[in-house]
Amino acid sequence: MRPLLTLCLFITTAYSFSQKKLPNKNIYLLNNSSSNIEKEIDNHKITIISFWATWCVPCLNELDTINEVYEEWQDELNIELIAISTDDSRSQKRVKALINGKGWPYKVLLDKNQELKRALNIHTIPELIIVKGGKIIYRHSGYSPGFEDELYEIIKENS
Repeated sequence: MRPLLTLCLFITTAYSFSQKKLPNKNIYLLNNSSSNIEKEIDNHKITIISFWATWCVPCLNELDTINEVYEEWQDELNIELIAISTDDSRSQKRVKALINGKGWPYKVLLDKNQELKRALNIHTIPELIIVKGGKIIYRHSGYSPGFEDELYEIIKENS
């Protein structure tokens, strides 16, 4: 009886923490107009969503590294990357200047109240989510050099 109860508890917990569909939460464009994440995603492409902040060095490293191969990936794999800033009200004013300085070709959005971050149960950044057809197909927390090769393989398998 005890193993069965443990198995049921494990399955219930795993199911409740797994996220299959991207929650439709409000998000902000850089001009401060409100939108929602579903409107911003092209369901005909694989979308990489990177949660980051201006003060997060690993986040910036991840986005800079992907930038080096992004144009190639767009042509070969038909992807888009959306970089969602989770900066709080004190550091949000640095987002525009930072992305202008970096020259990132990504769509950059703001999760001003961290609504989307909470709905996805994200506790640390960088957090990378791959979405295909509105469904989450992969999640990864943290960044280490060389991860872009693994990411490429994951996207290639799902395209």
